[in-house]
Amino acid sequence: MLRYSILVEHWDLYMQGFGHTIKASVLALIGSLALGTIIAIFRIAPIRPLNWVGTAYVEFIRNIPLVLIVFVFFMGLPAVGIRFDSFTAGTLGLMVYTAAFIAEAIRSGIQAVPKGQMEAARSSGLTYLQAMRYVILPQAVKIVIPPLGNQFINLVKNSSVLGVIAGLDLMYYGDLISSKTFVTFDVYIFVALFYLVLTIPLSLGVGYLERRLLKAR
Repeated sequence: MLRYSILVEHWDLYMQGFGHTIKASVLALIGSLALGTIIAIFRIAPIRPLNWVGTAYVEFIRNIPLVLIVFVFFMGLPAVGIRFDSFTAGTLGLMVYTAAFIAEAIRSGIQAVPKGQMEAARSSGLTYLQAMRYVILPQAVKIVIPPLGNQFINLVKNSSVLGVIAGLDLMYYGDLISSKTFVTFDVYIFVALFYLVLTIPLSLGVGYLERRLLKAR
């Protein structure tokens, strides 16, 4: 039987962690979507140096652990005089890591848009960036809603890495409550339930968007 008294007695700590997890997830989601879109455009831009930069970013970031990226922000950058608090370091690490996966999803969406769309946009007088912004990207995003949704759900779950550097998230407060009560199973079951409160509605929302877009085609 779960000891619900732990949840009741430490409700304020759980809610603090829940709030910080939401904040970190939203900030990292917005940042990774913006950065990932830029990297995706670099990957398919008609300028070779930008292709190299985009490819190097994706291949490098995707193939190293998230926790290592977080430690670079939290412990590596202070060595060169750049300091972040634990929450900011964790959020930035999460953003940089997720952006690599979002970039690949958006790149695949851009490549799925018929090439004639770009040619028509350019022939109407739009610059490359204008054509990408107003014609190609809106279509690409609709195509990649499912993989983007999966990345956003993964981002919420990956936010637990903040607990490693005392980032004030759910895992951090779960560890704190566990150290106070000397209880592990019950404490982390409640932590898991809070994550489900975030991920299940997000999953349902992505499914709803996908169905609406399919009907609109």
